[in-house]
Order: sequence, then C-alpha cells, then structure tokens
Amino acid sequence: MGVAQQIQEAWNKQSRWLMLLRPLSCLYRCGFQLNKQLYRTGLKKTYHATVPVMVIGNITVGGSGKTPLLIQLVKFLQQHNIRVGVISRGYGGTGPFPALVLPDSSADCVGDEPCLIVQNTHVPMAVGPDRQQAIELLLQHQALDLIISDDGLQHWALARQLEWIVLDNNRGLGNQKLLPEGYLREPVSRLQGATVIEHSAKPTAKTHMHLQVGQPYLLNQATEQTKPFDSTLHYHAVVGIGYPQRFYDSLKSIGLDHFKKHEFADHYAYEWSDLQFDDTAPMITTEKDAVKIKMLLQQQTITIDRDIWVLPVEAVLSAACYSLLEDQLRQLNINITKV
Repeated sequence: MGVAQQIQEAWNKQSRWLMLLRPLSCLYRCGFQLNKQLYRTGLKKTYHATVPVMVIGNITVGGSGKTPLLIQLVKFLQQHNIRVGVISRGYGGTGPFPALVLPDSSADCVGDEPCLIVQNTHVPMAVGPDRQQAIELLLQHQALDLIISDDGLQHWALARQLEWIVLDNNRGLGNQKLLPEGYLREPVSRLQGATVIEHSAKPTAKTHMHLQVGQPYLLNQATEQTKPFDSTLHYHAVVGIGYPQRFYDSLKSIGLDHFKKHEFADHYAYEWSDLQFDDTAPMITTEKDAVKIKMLLQQQTITIDRDIWVLPVEAVLSAACYSLLEDQLRQLNINITKV
C-alpha cells in the first residue's frame, strides 16, 4: 500500500496519529489563505470567460459524487436546449494540453473522468491545467450558453458566476481538519452561504442527491456461454476511486456479498498485471475504472479468462435542485426551455 493510500485509510478511520501532521496543516492553511487573498486583491489575475461559468466541486479530497451530479445536470440542460460545455483539469492525463475530449479519447491523455463524462453525454469538453486555455479552446469550436467546470472550486484564477458544493454526508467531514491532518481542502466555514448539494440516502436539506445503482453490464465476455449477472458468485472487486467504501456499499445493495477487495489509488493507471488473479472468478469494477480497463483490453492480444462486469450509478437529484438551477440561470439571462 502506497503512502497516499495509507493516509487515505487513516482519514477514513480518523486515526489519532494524524495530529502529528498538524504543523503541515497550519502551513497549508496559511498558503491557501495567502493565495486566495492575492486573487481577491488583484495581485494575481483572474480570468473572466465570455460566457457564464458554473463550478461543481467539493471541499474534501476524494470522491463526493460530483461527477455523477455533473453528468445528470448536463443531460438535463441538453434536454432543455441549453448549449452547455464542460472543462476539467484532466487529472491523470498526460496531455498535450489543452485538449478537446472526444468519445474515443484516451484516458491516458485526457483523464478518466473527462472520458466518462463525454461517453455518457457527448457534451463538448476541453481539459487542461490552465482553465483559461481550456475554455478558449472550447469556445473556438462551440457556441455555448454555459460552461460547467468539473472541480476547480479552489482554482481562484477562474472567475465563476455559480458554485455548487457537493457535501457527501455518507462520508462526512472526517476530523474536520485541513490537509494533510484531515481531508478538507477548505475550512468547514466555506459551506456557509454557499449552494450546497447534500449527497445522502437520508437527506435533511431540500437540495440533495443520491446515487442510484443500475444493472451491472459486461465490459468484455470471456466465453460464448457467459451467463447473466449472478450476485451469488464470488467476485474480484477492483476499484480506484477516492472513497472505495461507496463502491462496496453499492455492491451489497444489489445483493453481492462475496467479493475480494482490490483497492488502488484514485485515478490509478492500471497495468495488465494488476488484473491478474490466481483464479478465473469474475471481476466487477466502477464505470470510472472501466474507462481505463477497457483500454487495456483493447491493447492486449491475450484473451482474458474472466468476465469483467461494470456497476453503473446515476445521480438522482431532488426537485429543489432543478428549481434552484433554473432560478440561478434565469438571473444570468439563461432561460430553461420547457419540453
């Protein structure tokens, strides 16, 4: 287990030894606040796009459900004739940047989450560490009404008109400490006065969401006699996301109780050896991981001797989320077309 995974596990368990990292958290806080103040005072320049920008992010490290939320919002906007585009840093991709993301783009180049977003929505999308360059590349190819930034809540170089912060109540805020003592990117006070979307199966806020688990589907087929998904079998659960426990909970929600855990770091770049096990039991993974595993299958000349299943999830938003979005867009002179 790598250092990053060890710290991630310690965060999830709220291990007491994390307090040894408090001096580093103090340095992080000072650096973060100084950087933010430099943008506020204009000593560092902020880029203002020619179309409204909406940022969807979180104040925690690791998965919160923001990508499924973004996908659902993009589908909603597309259905209502809003010309929406998406930008992202393209984390995990090697570039060159900026780059447009197409349905057949490689996760190695543009990142796994951008590939997942475009494959699910076919939305115009560009990625790159420089968000200004990504936006300008996108606008060279598309006339847009709204740009959604996947993450980038703490990217103060990009001006934004709307911010939605996803708060995963299933995971919580841990020890409520800043990095690296805890997994907060910003203090809890950042949530005050913000548009917060509560991610919870038992929400307390009007604006909330949850993830609905879909029917597993095959990424490959090991034999011609492949049977329908059978939750009574033993599986290899392969996962490389920020909060693996959510995946395990989803498996149990569909009646799959017998699985061996194979955890990797978030945005992990899989190699063929990572998927070699000492039996032929089927494997199951997330859609985000499947983007990269599919690339491996296409590159290999060896036929894998196990079925690889993918467990899809979809964000289900409360009616209040859509009402709020319509109100916020109306204030930006973007009107939802009723269909």
